[in-house]
Amino acid sequence: MSPRQITVLGECVADAFTEPSNASNELALRVLPGGGPANTAVALARLGTPARFLARLSGDVFGRLFRAHLEASGVDLSCAVAAGEPSTLAVAELDAHGQAAYSFHAQNTADWQWSPGELARVDLSETACVHTGSLALVREPGGAVIEEFLAAASRQATIGIDPNVRPLLERPEAYRDRLTRWCGLADILRLSEDDLELLLPGTPPEQACDTWHAAGVRLVVITLGAEGALASLEGERLRLPAVATRVVDTVGAGDSFTAGLLHHLGNHGLLGGRLAGVGIEDVAEACRFAAHVAALTCSVPGPNPPWRSQLEQFAAVGGV
Repeated sequence: MSPRQITVLGECVADAFTEPSNASNELALRVLPGGGPANTAVALARLGTPARFLARLSGDVFGRLFRAHLEASGVDLSCAVAAGEPSTLAVAELDAHGQAAYSFHAQNTADWQWSPGELARVDLSETACVHTGSLALVREPGGAVIEEFLAAASRQATIGIDPNVRPLLERPEAYRDRLTRWCGLADILRLSEDDLELLLPGTPPEQACDTWHAAGVRLVVITLGAEGALASLEGERLRLPAVATRVVDTVGAGDSFTAGLLHHLGNHGLLGGRLAGVGIEDVAEACRFAAHVAALTCSVPGPNPPWRSQLEQFAAVGGV
């Protein structure tokens, strides 16, 4: 039987959401474990995919929160590094539409300090796919180390990348400078319409897909919020509608979409190589499933992806 494990590599971030306070001179914060790669690992595990998370987890109060959250969701932390640096903190303020604006506290935190030795001992023999991206892939000194790890992993596993551009921490130019190289490493590129505008301002999604295919990536999926998603498999394209839901907030929706996409492809035995056996209908089915996972994430506060049983209940009442 082919490997089903998906290994996710990247950061954990403490998402602190502002809340009303009883005193005029105080600010109340509700802290939830987040970070794009961590959210994806949690969503995969909750859907039933064996998910391993390669992270540098601090021993501080936030790091302990991350570890408890990931383990409670069934994520394998056997290769996580116990880091001496502090955790990364993001303060999020939601607007009337549930969109979050962030300020980051990320200087010299644990997530970006990968060394070659920490990843050299990772066994990928049971891994069908390695997924990464976001800040851990672009911030130094760890970003270059992760790129080398992906280059080695690509010899046996499908590689997925989500740029998840965060202009408050890294200039978009830093992502642009690396994106061609990432497309040469990746089989799947999943990004949002906001990422697209930051990476290739003013470029139509179809044209962007052609640019990234030419750089080497086989499958590009661009999520378009309420407009659904565009998927392009070596230039063969389709658009899929979003799933209607009552939106509480959109935090973690893209990460859940990525998890749903990878889970569905993995469950159908389509991960583990260069996607040679994947057709556009396989992509369509995976994106439809992913859209439902994302919709359920949007229906609850914070980055809280659904468990498989919740998805099954949603299907039972006609949601899937």
